[in-house]
Amino acid sequence: MQVYKRTKGLTPRANTFCPGCTHGILHKLVAEVLDELGVLDHTVGIASVGCSVMAYEFINCDFIQAAHGRALAVATGVKRVLPENFVFTYQGDGDLASIGIAETIHAANRGENITVIFANNAIYGMTGGQMAPTTLPTQVTTTSPLGRNPETQGNPISISEMLAQIKGVAYVERVALTSPQAAIRIKRSIKKAFEYQKEGLGFTLIEVLSTCPVNFRKDPAQAMKDVQEEMTKIYPLGVYKDVKKL
Repeated sequence: MQVYKRTKGLTPRANTFCPGCTHGILHKLVAEVLDELGVLDHTVGIASVGCSVMAYEFINCDFIQAAHGRALAVATGVKRVLPENFVFTYQGDGDLASIGIAETIHAANRGENITVIFANNAIYGMTGGQMAPTTLPTQVTTTSPLGRNPETQGNPISISEMLAQIKGVAYVERVALTSPQAAIRIKRSIKKAFEYQKEGLGFTLIEVLSTCPVNFRKDPAQAMKDVQEEMTKIYPLGVYKDVKKL
C-alpha cells in the first residue's frame, strides 16, 4: 500500500537547506497546493534574494529570479501581462521587509492580484545572520551582539498587521511552521490565498514564522521551540484580514 509519494509540484532536486531549516517544508506545502489546484502549468513564481532564492530549484513551475527586494515589482509585471496565470512570490523577511518594503506596500496598496509566501525567520540567513527588520527585541545577531535594542534600533516590523490596514489587501494570515498539525493549517491557508487570487479578490499574503537554527545558534528542536514560544509573542498568529468576512 502506498502511503506517500512526491507531489508533481516538487522537482527531484535533493534538499540543500541547513538541517532544521523549514524552507524545505514550506516549499513542499506550496508545491502540493499548486498540484492539487491543477495550476502548475500556468503558474509563475518569483524568487527573491536570500535563502528564499532556492525556491526555483524545488517548486515545479515557471520561475523568474528578481533582484533583491524587487520580487513584487516583477510579479506585478508578470500578472498584468498574463492575468490568467497564477503568480506568487516566495520571499524572506530581509527581502520583503527591508530592501523590498516599498514594493511590498505599493503592490498591496494597488491591490495587485498576487499571492505572497512570506517566510519570516527574524534574521538574515544567507548572508551571515545579521539583524533584520523582523529581529526580536534582545535577539542576538552578528550585527546586534548585545541583542536588538528597540530604543536605538527600532522595534520589529509587523508586516501582517501593517498590510491588513491597506484597502487593496484581500487576505492576510500569520501562521507558524512548528508541528505537523501546523503544517496542515498552513497548507489550508496557502490554498485559500491562491483561491482568492483565482477569484480576483486582490493581494494575499501568508506570513510563516520559520526557523534558522544555524543563525539562531540552536539545535533544530530548540529553534522550533523558540519560534513557538518566543516569536509568537511578538508576532501573534491569526487571520489579520479576510475580505469575505468583513
